Amino acid sequence: MRISGSTALLTGATGGLGHTIARVLHRRGARLILTGRRTDVLEPLAAELGARALAVDLSEPLEIDRLVAECGEVDILVANAALPAAGRLESFTVKELDRALDVNLRAPIALAHALLPGMLERRRGQLVFISSTGGKAVVPGDPLYHASKFGLRGFAAALRIDLHGTGVGSSAVFPGFIRDAGMYVDGGAKLPPGVGTRSPEDVARGVVRAIERNRAEVDVASPFLRLGAVFSMNTPDFAAAVARRLGSDEIARTMVKNLGSKR
Repeated sequence: MRISGSTALLTGATGGLGHTIARVLHRRGARLILTGRRTDVLEPLAAELGARALAVDLSEPLEIDRLVAECGEVDILVANAALPAAGRLESFTVKELDRALDVNLRAPIALAHALLPGMLERRRGQLVFISSTGGKAVVPGDPLYHASKFGLRGFAAALRIDLHGTGVGSSAVFPGFIRDAGMYVDGGAKLPPGVGTRSPEDVARGVVRAIERNRAEVDVASPFLRLGAVFSMNTPDFAAAVARRLGSDEIARTMVKNLGSKR
């Protein structure tokens, strides 16, 4: 579908990836509605792009209801907001567990549920869910993050089947390690040689491809990570052994140390 002239709701706009996605959608002519929790970051970005800013906490169901009521008619949803949810399962409290799943999985599903009837009535719309290569392959120390990203992949794919022929599309985007912004940068981990990274602009271009071409899945990852995802899905124990040899345990410890407070 055409981005120009369409109203796009972008969650997680206050993060580095969100900033880049917002700017690229703005350049493509979208009317933007930006959401995030940090008004000090959200409002200047909205002012820069001529967008609407709606501060919400996506872990709160009533906040999602308020967002839907205030944003009005939406043509494109880009569900980008997510918590790192770093750490072994036993290290989480139940409250932290609920918050991670609420933000990363429940909120995108709830927003799609609320916005879909209007899209179906207009026979026009695109739902884009930002998953991760962590929705195809796993590493140590992040089971909740993987659960949510695998869940988004399954939801987007199953929804797409149901929407066939309606004029509404459903897509998932799978970033790998992204330099300059996002969870990998905040986590401070050092990658083994050859793993490779992609840029925030690559992710934004992937979002555009998903919208304009109604792509089911868009990978934004290095060839190494794409191949690793294939092995992980088909030979999980072998893939895990290779990952351990490449230092996945140390990467996980570093990520948990630097991201463990973001729950």
